[in-house]
Amino acid sequence: MTQTIAWYLGIAATALSMLSLLPQVWRTWRTRSARDISLVWLLAALIGTAMWAAYGLMVDAPAVVWANVLTFGQFAFILAVKLRTERRPAV
Repeated sequence: MTQTIAWYLGIAATALSMLSLLPQVWRTWRTRSARDISLVWLLAALIGTAMWAAYGLMVDAPAVVWANVLTFGQFAFILAVKLRTERRPAV
């Protein structure tokens, strides 16, 4: 029973992690701009999620791995848009 509870807790945590970034991902997608997002924050978030995913692999915690791999993807998308928009001159 404890394993089942832990599994559902992991699923809920993954969903909440993903949902917490979804508004920013949606706004970045819609506006095609991430100028107002801190580059330092994005890099710290990317490194942090990569480290959490590595930790999850090391301790065999699939929920930690999946939550952070999926969140890493969201951060990477925002970073890609940011780098692309910061290279363009402002209109």
